Amino acid sequence: MRRSFFRLLARLNKLLLPKLWDKDLLRLNGMQKAIVAWRYYVTRNAL
Repeated sequence: MRRSFFRLLARLNKLLLPKLWDKDLLRLNGMQKAIVAWRYYVTRNAL
């Protein structure tokens, strides 16, 4: 159940949130860092 929930969240992230992997992580502002952290957390739990 938990894994399928995170897989659904990962799909929503892919559709709704901006892709930030082409940018330098050191130059991101606070909100962009939070988005990267959230995407990482969801992806890690979906696997």
